[in-house]
Order: sequence, then C-alpha cells, then structure tokens
Amino acid sequence: MSFQQLQVFGTILIRHIMKLKKLLAKLPIECFRNPPAKVAVVALNGVIGAAGPMRSGLTLASVEDQLTEAFKMDDIKAVALSINSPGGSPVQSDLIGRLIRDLADKHEVKVYAFCEDVAASGGYWLACAADEIYAMESSVIGSIGVISSGFGFPELIKKHGIERRVRTSGDLKSTLDPFEKENPKDVKRLKGILTQIHENFMDWVRGRRTGKLKADEKEIFSGEFWTGVTAKEYGLIDGLGSMHQIMRFEYGEKVKLIKVEGKRSWLKAKLGLGGGDALLKGAGLAGLGGVNAADIAGGMMAAVEERAHWDRYGL
Repeated sequence: MSFQQLQVFGTILIRHIMKLKKLLAKLPIECFRNPPAKVAVVALNGVIGAAGPMRSGLTLASVEDQLTEAFKMDDIKAVALSINSPGGSPVQSDLIGRLIRDLADKHEVKVYAFCEDVAASGGYWLACAADEIYAMESSVIGSIGVISSGFGFPELIKKHGIERRVRTSGDLKSTLDPFEKENPKDVKRLKGILTQIHENFMDWVRGRRTGKLKADEKEIFSGEFWTGVTAKEYGLIDGLGSMHQIMRFEYGEKVKLIKVEGKRSWLKAKLGLGGGDALLKGAGLAGLGGVNAADIAGGMMAAVEERAHWDRYGL
C-alpha cells in the first residue's frame, strides 16, 4: 500500500469513527450519552533552561511535542499545567509561555495552571500562560524579578603567581571577566540588560493578569515571593486548591485527568533517568561505560546550580 493510499484509508477511518461516536451518543446508555470530561495534564517540573550533558532542564525543545500532543487530544475540555519550578532562563520561559498561548488560541482550549511546591520567577512566568492559576496554601509564588550572579577571583591567580593571558578583538569582549576586578561600566551595562528583561517579565504578567492584580506594582514586581495565601490576596493566583479538587468542581466528579508524558532519550530510558536529583544521577553514572568524565563533571556542576535555584526558596 502506497503512502497516498494510507492517507486516504486514514481519512475514511476517521470519518467512520466520528460517525460511530455520534451513534453511540444516541444510545440510552449514560457512559455513551454523557461521557466524563477529559483534561490533558502536562507536568512542567524543574529548572528552566539547558542544564547539562547528562540531564535537561525545561526548554522549548524538551516540552514542545508534549504540549502539542496535549492540545491536539480529541474532545478535551481543558489543559492543566502542573508546575513545580524555581525559574531559570527568561528566554526559555518566554518561549514556552508563548507556545502554550499559541496552542490554546489555535485549539480554543482553556488552560489551568496548578502550582505545587514553587512557581517562582520563570516558574510563575509559565503559570501566567494559563487562563486561571491555582496553588496550595503553602506553595511559594512570585519572585517577579531578574537575577545575575557569579564569582570573582581577581586575587586568586595573583596569590598563586599565575599569569593570565587574554587577547580580544572588540573593546568590550572581556566584559565581566571573573579574574579581573569589577568594572563599574560593565556593572552598569549588565544592570541595563537585567532591567530590560524585568520589564518584559512585568509586561507579560500585566497582560496575562489584567484586572486581577490587587497589590501595589512596586511590591508585586520587587522580586519578593509569597505563600499561596498571600499570592491570592495580591491577585497573583485565582484560588487555592489541588488539581483534582478544582477539576472535579469545574468538570464533574468523573472527570478524567490524562497525563501527557514527555519522551526520554534512549540513554535516559535505559538508565532509568528522569527529572530527579541531578547530583545523585551524576554520582551514580561514574562507573558506567560510555559516560566520560567531562559529562559527569558537567552533570555535577549542573546539579549545584540547580540546587542553588531551589535553595533560594528554602526547598
């Protein structure tokens, strides 16, 4: 059978399935006449952005297929986002958020966000892609700000008699060199970039939460974070409750929550790796063939950086 014949066969099959659904709906059987509502569930967990060679954070590339599949499901009433993220890359947050809105508008599907332990910084950026946001009383919400951090070692190489040789083409190519003392002009430029990114973040929140924000913008956009209770008072979320509670209230006791799982690489599937603690994974991979020292070192560094993201919120 040729590819063209398969296409024709697939089209005919779909038509017959649709007709069968209509016929079943006319039968005097409750499960056919009033089937339970279906809600697609997508988990967005972890630090946002590329993480390291042995693990991946949340990126557009890692979640695009998963989100697309969720919105394309037949007869779904809504898509529910389960969010547990301390933030990360503002660019990836923006890309994922825009994709969610594009898919929601294209398929005319309502989106709910359910914040678990934390939806802060980029995690809250993702939550704002939803039409309604819910959290638990003790969830950590907010941190609408931008941060850049690093280390400086200007005295370290001097102390050990190390001569560092740097050649550049472009006067500002070595901006923010950690082995040089901070240059006030470099700091000023960096703050300008951070301010612009912060403005983009604030515009996104204002647009998505139009008419809902109740606290003073100076406080909301200060970078501070709050519990779910305070976040509700400030209008950052729409209510308190779990996914199961809210979905049963909205779509009935028999609502079906259908998890849409992301695809894992062959290596991760073989080793049983998912989105857990990168530090333990990195250590556990030390004796495995085909995993080099650079990968392990990169995984360990990624784990430290990831841990720092979570530690900011006491988690």
